[in-house]
Amino acid sequence: MIILLDAMGGDNAPDATIRGAVSAINEVEAEVVLIGKETVINTKVREFYGKSLKDISPRLSIYNCNDTIEMEDIPTQAIKNKKDSSMVVGFNLLKEGKGDVFISAGNSGALLTGATLIVGRIKGIDRPALAGILPSYHGSLVLMDCGANTNCKPINLLQFAQMSTIYMHNTLGIEAPKLGLLNIGTEETKGNELVRNSFQLLKKYSDELNINFIGNIEGRDAFSGDVDIVVADGFTGNVFLKSVEGLGKFIKKSLKESLMHNMLSKVSTLPALPSIKRFSKMVDYKEYGGALFLGVQKPVVKAHGSSDEKLFKFTIKQAENFVKNKAVDQLTEIYESDLNKGKMQEIKAFIQDLESK
Repeated sequence: MIILLDAMGGDNAPDATIRGAVSAINEVEAEVVLIGKETVINTKVREFYGKSLKDISPRLSIYNCNDTIEMEDIPTQAIKNKKDSSMVVGFNLLKEGKGDVFISAGNSGALLTGATLIVGRIKGIDRPALAGILPSYHGSLVLMDCGANTNCKPINLLQFAQMSTIYMHNTLGIEAPKLGLLNIGTEETKGNELVRNSFQLLKKYSDELNINFIGNIEGRDAFSGDVDIVVADGFTGNVFLKSVEGLGKFIKKSLKESLMHNMLSKVSTLPALPSIKRFSKMVDYKEYGGALFLGVQKPVVKAHGSSDEKLFKFTIKQAENFVKNKAVDQLTEIYESDLNKGKMQEIKAFIQDLESK
């Protein structure tokens, strides 16, 4: 297996990508290819480790390219004009079968545009979406969509529900993951038009599409352990995601300050230190890697723009599991089946009728 890593993408590149790849290499079976400016990467590796990348591991290598897509670049123009950028080169290598999964922490819009235009959508999926993995009570939570599609239609949320269910069943081994629609209340009549119509769609077709829909859920119930998947449009999902990450940082920082307040609190903390470390690890979003871009023909993973060494390490491990569990193959098989094609045509007709009322 070959993991393609955009070495120049992200706020902390290439330092964090290099360190993350080196940290992960002994914990994965795959080869890791760092895509970017070879001279820059080699200089950094020598600076950090005092030896070449190949001396660190024969499964680490560099694929040279001379351009970078910056965070401020306009996505479509960047993908079209920066052919020798680390992101576009990575997508082309993935499409050509010279890698099994592509990871980037770069410009989100460009990543999503490139994945759709270069790698291509799975037939039958209207819009691919980002599936973020978050901690939950005694388990993990999938947030779908967490930032790819800011403007959605009910058919998109239905497909997000179906894709995330297939992913969670095949990758995490949950037989019938419980799925909730993120809303401002649990009542069927709550929310804007998109959410209300999406509720009706999920209510009518969830059984036929093997979705274990449990209804609307509020944000405060997402981490209760009573739900495995939260579905939302990308705008709402991203706001929710960033709020959760911020709250996690606040809790860890406040807890640390309270425990280190004075000598008495420091001493009294010692017996509970193992439990505190377990709690800190559980609420640390870095432990859960990046977001999987479900709905494209090859595995693509979006790492956080501010990813550090630790987060890149976990994202690389996550990407390897993504490939091993063949989530993309499962999605492709289901969505390209005649049965699913016929069902989607029926659903779209139902939506037209629903929206005309």
